Amino acid sequence: MIRAKVIGATGYGGIGIVELLLQHPGVELVSLVAREEIGRPIDEIYPHLANFCSLPVLAADDPAAQVEADVVFCATPDGVGMVQAPDILATGARLIDYSGDFRFTTPEAYHDYASRIGRNPVHASPQLLGSNVYGLTELHRDAVRTAKLVGNPGCFAVSCILGLAPAVAAGLVEPIGLICDCKTGASGAGKKLNASYHFPARYEQMNAYRLSGHQHVCEVERELGLLAGQEVRLTFTAQAVPVCRGILSTLYGALTRACTEEDLLACYRDFYKDSPFIRVFGSQKAIGTMHVRGTNFCNLTVSVDARCNRLRIVSHIDNLMKGQAGSALQNMNTMFGLPETTGLLRPANYP
Repeated sequence: MIRAKVIGATGYGGIGIVELLLQHPGVELVSLVAREEIGRPIDEIYPHLANFCSLPVLAADDPAAQVEADVVFCATPDGVGMVQAPDILATGARLIDYSGDFRFTTPEAYHDYASRIGRNPVHASPQLLGSNVYGLTELHRDAVRTAKLVGNPGCFAVSCILGLAPAVAAGLVEPIGLICDCKTGASGAGKKLNASYHFPARYEQMNAYRLSGHQHVCEVERELGLLAGQEVRLTFTAQAVPVCRGILSTLYGALTRACTEEDLLACYRDFYKDSPFIRVFGSQKAIGTMHVRGTNFCNLTVSVDARCNRLRIVSHIDNLMKGQAGSALQNMNTMFGLPETTGLLRPANYP
């Protein structure tokens, strides 16, 4: 059995991976760590876990929290994982970090990212950069397989990269001027209380935010640039909509040559033929975020605006699953030589 520890276990990302690990046939959950709710059983904090798990939430410095683990999930904000990573890795455990701390493999790339979000641009563990792997399994499966340290991708980045990767890799779209028009549910803001996410402020309200520059743009441009073999530039707009969970990203790019929807479908299906969590649909299929809710699937609707010679992809994910805990478990499965789908292959709940 794989012994798993979760740091930041009481947030949305932490409880998401706890839920998945409890249903995983090859995992034993051995420790839950957080800064709040110390000493309380996890099923007291989250009653839906009654009869599934009653482990107590421990402080990071509690001796009981030092129990041996094979994998540690760091479901924490930026700045935490980079400080704790050296000690975690020194125990022999593998680490999957949810934040932006290890999504970049050079100090320079991290500096660019941190500067965008107003954080200290100096990485606390620069010696680890370069040994870490960007944890989008569909693009970096071989590297993830042997990695000791994985930086889980951002939720918006997952939806945009997966939606554009096949077209960019095939040279079907101009690499400069891509557009990512993205909508997310309120859970994307996390569990921490914020006046902007109180029910009266969120209900029947839609708004764009971080128009000056969203942090996930760094990931998207880098990953697509690697596929294109040249610089990629895009316009990214994040919008909050009054739903709980889900991301819908509508992605546009100018086609480099005449292309039909059938051509694009063939391209996308071939690119993802070995990726069990990517489902590709034509433009006539009625697809929405409901069809990925609670799952690790990414549903891609492929279409061509022939009048404007433009590619249009609609990417659907659950931000708390494929955008967070689901991707983390998919990475863990890959790191430990298990089928990617272990503990993850299930349909959405309908309606």
